Amino acid sequence: MGVIYISRRYSTASHLCCCGCGREVVTPLNPAKWRLVEKDGKVSLIPSVGNWSFPCQSHYWISGNRVSWAPGMAPEVIAAVQARDRRDAAKHILQRPGLLARISSVAAEIRRQLVDCYRHWRGRW
Repeated sequence: MGVIYISRRYSTASHLCCCGCGREVVTPLNPAKWRLVEKDGKVSLIPSVGNWSFPCQSHYWISGNRVSWAPGMAPEVIAAVQARDRRDAAKHILQRPGLLARISSVAAEIRRQLVDCYRHWRGRW
């Protein structure tokens, strides 16, 4: 406990849950999820870490290598936070430069291959 593993290559940080339950907490580093701040050899994760899917449902901030506990949250508040997180993630994906163009290009290629396959098999019957 007490170690954050940071992968710049995969834009991810992970650590064991600060409550001590032993579960691994993976925090994707991107504008829709978490941001890692390093200052004077200390790290902070922004925003807080809410482990709503864990039995412990721990909620805390990691700031300057220190853990600060957040108060518990009602189930309806957790559901609202999760819904907002899903919206933010979807918006982030759609805002990635060129993503829609790549999706459109792949879809067009799949369609072309399906049409070619159909024509090939139709000619055999």
